[in-house]
Amino acid sequence: MSRLSMVLALVGIGLTFSACGYNTIPTLQEQAKARWSDVQNQYQRRADLIPNLVATVQGYAAQEKNVLTAVVEARAKATQIHVNASDLTDPDKLKAFQEAQAQLTGALGRLLAVSENYPVLSPMPTSWRCNRSSRVPRIESR
Repeated sequence: MSRLSMVLALVGIGLTFSACGYNTIPTLQEQAKARWSDVQNQYQRRADLIPNLVATVQGYAAQEKNVLTAVVEARAKATQIHVNASDLTDPDKLKAFQEAQAQLTGALGRLLAVSENYPVLSPMPTSWRCNRSSRVPRIESR
């Protein structure tokens, strides 16, 4: 009988310890589900920021496009007006030439102001990098 009681005692102790471990399994599963839910929430927050980021980049691109279009148009207008040495006595041609050059100077000034004062307004990949550095990594690091 002592062998049978010893085996029963060992089986009882084994079941007791296994039950303790078994009870922690649902708890650990719930913790894993909760952490995965946090990961999904962070991914969703990052995905929600993408439209704002795209709108910002499109705004920068539109600003650049407007400035560059003005420069190209002013350059085209300035190169269309030719003043020869014989035209130096014609005040209308000289005035048109000066106006075209002044318009080109103004457009180039705006282009330089944009490039110096707003370094974020650069070509698309740079704008993407600059905007990406603002808020998205803070969400990704959580």
